[in-house]
Amino acid sequence: MTTSPDALSPATSRLTARFAALAAAGRKALVCYVTAGHPDPARSVALIRGLVDAGADVIEVGVPFSDPLADGPVIQQSSQTALDHGITLERTLDIVREAAVGVPIVLFSYLNPIIAGGPEVLARARAAGVDGVLVTDLPVGADPVREQWFGASGLDFVRLVAPTTPAPRMEEIGRHGGGFVYLISRLGVTGERAALADDLPETVARLRASTSLPLCIGFGISTPEQAQAAARLGDGVVVGSALVRAAGNSVEEAIALTVSLRAALDAL
Repeated sequence: MTTSPDALSPATSRLTARFAALAAAGRKALVCYVTAGHPDPARSVALIRGLVDAGADVIEVGVPFSDPLADGPVIQQSSQTALDHGITLERTLDIVREAAVGVPIVLFSYLNPIIAGGPEVLARARAAGVDGVLVTDLPVGADPVREQWFGASGLDFVRLVAPTTPAPRMEEIGRHGGGFVYLISRLGVTGERAALADDLPETVARLRASTSLPLCIGFGISTPEQAQAAARLGDGVVVGSALVRAAGNSVEEAIALTVSLRAALDAL
């Protein structure tokens, strides 16, 4: 695992172990995003458990935030629904703790809720069952002191890479990340798309040459066919808006979508 020099994560985290096991088995990772507290707190727990039973390898649990600038309308609405249910960062950790699943959990958040949680919030997250953290608005080098705090938490710091990121910057991101790299497949906000970006293979090739971390592709992947096409390029896929939309209809619909995504990846 490639980490920052000041990182204190264990030599083999649960994320690292999961991706190593998948690689050894010749399988691709299915990373499923949920918004904590959506469609409501009780069903949020059932959803996480159901997605794992349906074949998810990693669960990203989004912390609801009032100004989700990187998120499209589906996830924005799910955040508002969760906020209306009173979901905070602490209640998000309660949901993770209650779900108690056997796959790695990545806390997906903007920086403000984490800072508001206080200096011990990352320790509380780890105790609740969180394995990694992805902060959408803390780019590498923006705040070295804050990044050191994350690096010393024992949580893998999952980094985002955009299709416009130059190769030297990709290398820097890889050196300061852990668990896996989340490759944003296209510019813009999250949301379902009709097709993958035409330049995705070239972007993947540049990132492959820049880091040895596993590579998961997200943003716009909403169907089994798209998941399969993206997984041919990467080590796994991240599905968010499509699952959140399905969960808004029913937990069962989201689980059925996950089953179909898992089947598509396993057919490779």
